[in-house]
Amino acid sequence: MSVGLEREPSQAVEPASGQSDSGGAGRAAERPTWPHRHLLDTDVLTGGDVELVMATADAMKQVLARPIPTVPALRGRNVTLLFYEASTRTRVSFEVAGKNLSANVVNIATAASSVTKGESLVDTVRTLEALGAQLLVIRHGVSGAPYLAARHFGGHIVNAGDGWHAHPTQALLDLYTIRERLGQSLAGRKVVVLGDVLHSRVARSNVWTLTAAGADLWLCGPATLLRGFEAWARVGAAGRRFTVTSDVNAALRDADVVMALRVQRERMASALVPSLREYAARFGLTAERLELARPEAFVMHPGPMNEGVEIAPAVAEGPRSVITTQVANGVAVRMAVLQLLAGRVA
Repeated sequence: MSVGLEREPSQAVEPASGQSDSGGAGRAAERPTWPHRHLLDTDVLTGGDVELVMATADAMKQVLARPIPTVPALRGRNVTLLFYEASTRTRVSFEVAGKNLSANVVNIATAASSVTKGESLVDTVRTLEALGAQLLVIRHGVSGAPYLAARHFGGHIVNAGDGWHAHPTQALLDLYTIRERLGQSLAGRKVVVLGDVLHSRVARSNVWTLTAAGADLWLCGPATLLRGFEAWARVGAAGRRFTVTSDVNAALRDADVVMALRVQRERMASALVPSLREYAARFGLTAERLELARPEAFVMHPGPMNEGVEIAPAVAEGPRSVITTQVANGVAVRMAVLQLLAGRVA
């Protein structure tokens, strides 16, 4: 889905701190450019776009390793966080990312805003722009809401999760975390996404990034929570080929990466699983099941976790878990995204 995503004329990215710019205009034309006005999903990102995010995130990790992890890249810029759904990891990491880049960060609590009086999304976006918002980070329970906002906002919008549809920065930080462990090339590496795939915006965005990176992607869960993905896998839209199965053992066997997903009971209109106890018994990621994966395989989770349901506590907190690393990488990747959208570098 790419409705509402606009492009601006390419703007050369300035050299990172410590690099020379003595090559003049000829060298400037060779620098990687970020062509997107907004980041609404991963499906429009080229391989070069993804590599630019990864490289910029590397630079941001170096910033985060400093005693004072702050750079003036977005000094004077106004970043506004507009979250219509509860969030801890994403909201806080965007807030930290913006402040580390020296931006002016405003966090909108919709429960205490005019949204409770019936103000529409479009009216809210227009109001925030009139108040000086330049980069707007939106999370919304309705799929497509950030696309609608992008049509009425003069600055840059980052989709921080919309309905079941997309969560691009989570997919990018997941890819970044995997590449830290496995290297840049994921060709032939088996990556398993296990759980409530149907309601997962994280899974949908990861399908694009992981298949584009060459991973052997497997989606696994109860048949009721895989609906629609079988057809997508058969068609292989835009060359995206992956395996869909309810056979947990087949999915986990020889896996390099296992990503567990939360059962999203709040999004279920009907009982798609008999009970959480039965789900945990048949599809929960336990230490015993993890033994089917490769010895060096590691475990991920986008959070929040329901320990004892989709993932056993011993696995979530065990030595093979990189879940806290994902959280930390989220700051670096979101710093990279904000910086690229603003057209500046540290």
